Amino acid sequence: MFFVAENIYKKRDKVTVELSLECEKNTMTCLLGPSGCGKSTVLNIIAGLEKNDEGKELILELDGERIENKVSAERGIGMVFQSGALFNHLNVVDNVAYGLISHGMKKKDARKAASEYLNFFDLGGYDKRMCQTLSGGEKQRVALARTLIIKPKLVLLDEPFSALDTDLRVRMCRQLSLWQKELGFTAIMVTHDRQEARTVADKIIEMKKG
Repeated sequence: MFFVAENIYKKRDKVTVELSLECEKNTMTCLLGPSGCGKSTVLNIIAGLEKNDEGKELILELDGERIENKVSAERGIGMVFQSGALFNHLNVVDNVAYGLISHGMKKKDARKAASEYLNFFDLGGYDKRMCQTLSGGEKQRVALARTLIIKPKLVLLDEPFSALDTDLRVRMCRQLSLWQKELGFTAIMVTHDRQEARTVADKIIEMKKG
């Protein structure tokens, strides 16, 4: 199995999150459930942004390597947030090039690679646009491009389209499914929308609040 998470455990107020899951390579797994059931907590623990509660031995294995004791930046994981979390002081191409530069690529080469990569997401010609001028759907496409260009082993998607209107959300889900198959990345996506999950997922894991 390409990714295995065992004994994810977090207790907060009246909600106890307890989950184990497995993902095959190049598939999309959806965590489906209502707000407050702990879906985002699962992603944060996998990404290393939150710690597992004591009493449960967390096991995270990605592509044959144990990663639970590694810092977030060394886990081989990319994450797309609901807000997109773009750098508003940078233009579009520099947002997308950021990860490549952080991994040691020269700025000139990173910007060229980012500019070419934007075409795949129908953002050709957007290089110099500032993020504040983009629509919600455009911002999320930039966020996806910024995450995927560094080719993380696992992509975590935290309700990336929930802030969009219904029609655009449906279109973006269909497009995400096509991108996922064409680029061949492994992903876990959080959503509260059953139709959204059915559109993109190879496997759906339902979570309940309690």
